[in-house]
Amino acid sequence: MNETQRVHAAKRGDDEALAKLLQEHYLFVFKYLLQLTLHRQSAEDLTQDTVVRAIEKIRLYDEHRSKFSSWLLTIATRLFLDHQRKKRRETNASTLARQDVEEETRHLRWQIESMDGEWFLLIDALARLPNDTRAAVILKHYYGYDYNEIGDILNIPTGTAKSRVHYGLRALRKEWAQSEEDTNFNQ
Repeated sequence: MNETQRVHAAKRGDDEALAKLLQEHYLFVFKYLLQLTLHRQSAEDLTQDTVVRAIEKIRLYDEHRSKFSSWLLTIATRLFLDHQRKKRRETNASTLARQDVEEETRHLRWQIESMDGEWFLLIDALARLPNDTRAAVILKHYYGYDYNEIGDILNIPTGTAKSRVHYGLRALRKEWAQSEEDTNFNQ
């Protein structure tokens, strides 16, 4: 049974087909959320929440509108942004939230460096980007989505998606250039 057939079966209530679909996409969603959250436990929790939401909403999935993997990333992204908004409201102290992000980023960087991860050099710069901008940059440059798809996933206009990617990349380039200057100065 191919993915399209599994989607149709899952929408008709076939629990086995749905389980197989979610199993096939679990690691994909987890890796995306790890890049987005920069925190392993949060990524694991949000991946589980994404799976639960997908199970609850499978009948609403429209295969003519997006790929199944894109639909899952849409759910994951919205859960992440909702979680961040809730966290911001609860803490009401941006310095505490920043300290948490910095601590989580250091821990994740250590984990990635110990695994020889390919994107650990940009992790600090990614962590400094606003959540919605980081999501747009990751969707565009790590996953190859076009601006229309990014807009759909983030529930924003296409122009806003373009702006977020543009400003995010500009901030990353500036951060990277500053890092290189600091390295050259210290040598």
